[in-house]
Amino acid sequence: MTQQSNGVLLSVKDLVVSYGAIRALHGISFEVGEGEVVTLIGANGAGKSTTLNAVSGLVRPSGGEIRFLGRRIDGKPGHAIVRLGLTQVPEGRRPFLGMTVRENLQLGAFNRPKSEISETMDRVFKSFPRLKERLGQTAGTLSGGELQMLAMARGLMARPRLMMLDEPSMGLSPILVQEIFSIISEINRQGTSILLVEQNAYMALRVAHRVYVLETGEVVLSGTAAELRESPRVKSAYLGE
Repeated sequence: MTQQSNGVLLSVKDLVVSYGAIRALHGISFEVGEGEVVTLIGANGAGKSTTLNAVSGLVRPSGGEIRFLGRRIDGKPGHAIVRLGLTQVPEGRRPFLGMTVRENLQLGAFNRPKSEISETMDRVFKSFPRLKERLGQTAGTLSGGELQMLAMARGLMARPRLMMLDEPSMGLSPILVQEIFSIISEINRQGTSILLVEQNAYMALRVAHRVYVLETGEVVLSGTAAELRESPRVKSAYLGE
């Protein structure tokens, strides 16, 4: 993990999100600092993915505010938020299966000058060398682990200040989970801050600096990863201890 700084990249304050009459988030607040890995853990339906979707502009909040680099972004369209330096790698990977690895990566750089794409791709391959060997393959022929790598690499092609990852270990074997989390740590060491949503609390707590626990749309615990690893509530509910 990189050494975290005091600079705040993302500030979420009193965020409320509703789907019709159902309130999914009840005024949650959290921050991600420059150089940090911050993770949101919680059970299914806790509001973790809704939080990321609100930050990235896919869901419109009904209350509160979201600031990135000091600028309010709640209400902005997703493409404008990406241009500011914030990307999301969604749950389920979602590459364009009929397109090649190269084409998927190029799409990830839609906000960058064409002159930067080749250099950015070379930088991405340092974290994902396997993808370099598969540039000409269609994404639909990749394994589940390779698809997750492609999704993350596509997010990095935008050269984000902050990358949000939604359940990157979902459906992967234990060996691949270890590999994906090693890559997450390496991406962070290279200077990208990360907001991570992950049901594998054990792995999330290993890579995070700070943690927020969500239950039914509310933040019920927060602290450093070391503090929450020792929390009886976290041990019982999320670590199986």
